[in-house]
Amino acid sequence: QVQLVESGGGLVQAGGSLRLSCAASGRTFSSLHMGWFRQAPGKERDFVAAVTRSGGATAYADSVKGRFTISRDNAKNTVYLEMSRLEPEDTAVYYCAATGRIILRREEGGYDYWGQGTQVTVSS
Repeated sequence: QVQLVESGGGLVQAGGSLRLSCAASGRTFSSLHMGWFRQAPGKERDFVAAVTRSGGATAYADSVKGRFTISRDNAKNTVYLEMSRLEPEDTAVYYCAATGRIILRREEGGYDYWGQGTQVTVSS
């Protein structure tokens, strides 16, 4: 089993920045692809970003490309999501996800482990 704990959410004004962190335990972190998803009120959970086991490749949703950066520190068993130029539309609960599967996926079904989520609220 893998346990994921997100932190770093909060309230920020439009145009501001936040950094989310997700600490993993229970399995060798470098064996896991990691992803971030988000769910706004009344909407489905959507893909935000993902990073491969080594950190050598990343993927982003079009809506966040150029504003968000995903990274990982395998020595600290942690994945990060740096969010800048935040917009009210970015308001959501942000979830960290992990998978030990071979292929990095954008779909929710491609992940086996999920954190509890952290709230990000962007005020206009």
